[in-house]
Amino acid sequence: MENLKITTYQGYLFWENIDKNLQNISLKLSGIRTKTDLIVLPEMFNTGFTMEAERLAEPMNGKTMQWMQATAQKYECVVTGSLAIHDGGKYYNRLIWMRPDGTFECYDKRHLFALGKEHQVYTAGSKKLLVELKGWNICPMICYDLRFPVWMRNTDPKYDLLLVVANWPERRALHWRTLIPARAVENQAYVIGVNRVGHDGNEVYHSGDSTCIDPMGNVVYYKRDEEDVYTFTINGEEVIKTRRALPFLKDMESFHFDE
Repeated sequence: MENLKITTYQGYLFWENIDKNLQNISLKLSGIRTKTDLIVLPEMFNTGFTMEAERLAEPMNGKTMQWMQATAQKYECVVTGSLAIHDGGKYYNRLIWMRPDGTFECYDKRHLFALGKEHQVYTAGSKKLLVELKGWNICPMICYDLRFPVWMRNTDPKYDLLLVVANWPERRALHWRTLIPARAVENQAYVIGVNRVGHDGNEVYHSGDSTCIDPMGNVVYYKRDEEDVYTFTINGEEVIKTRRALPFLKDMESFHFDE
């Protein structure tokens, strides 16, 4: 694995305003001054965590997908984040893994947030996504998935980096700050959580707390309350060294999640 440069966007999201969000994110990303391999955006980065899917969900060839493709090409890197998608007569909270050449992969959020009535609007996914970048196996997930360790379990083929994009409220920030290091240590992988900041249209405050935790549970990056575009490097040797010194993954049960 080569070292991987990752840029996280912890931003304020304008409530249900796709054009304004895409313009604002483009402006904030224009400040990137170093080559990056991956840009990670929050959950529903173009609208905020909305249940107005009938009005705001886009098709797979919509303006946000076109924006993601153009942004990936501009920065010559992968761009990822989730948005509300209308596909096949259903609505999905869908993460897009957009490459610079315009090819992409998808992950549909498995665990829908019933407290927010997400399950009444969106259709749950059933398949994990594992993608490769510069020798890294990367598993992207969405927000509420973080509470379900069996779904995030590091089974063969193993991931080296777990990504969690979110709209996670400040009132449960302690859970976020607890669960992300737990996922890193138990799966012996880097975990990066990218959240939004500010109040949403329901007056729910988000403190961000975006973070990167290494396989030993050490903090690589952390930011609270403020908007932040930050680029940092993660080291593949840390994953190899940790698993070699502490071969705990070899002792786990052999069951697999029944997808």
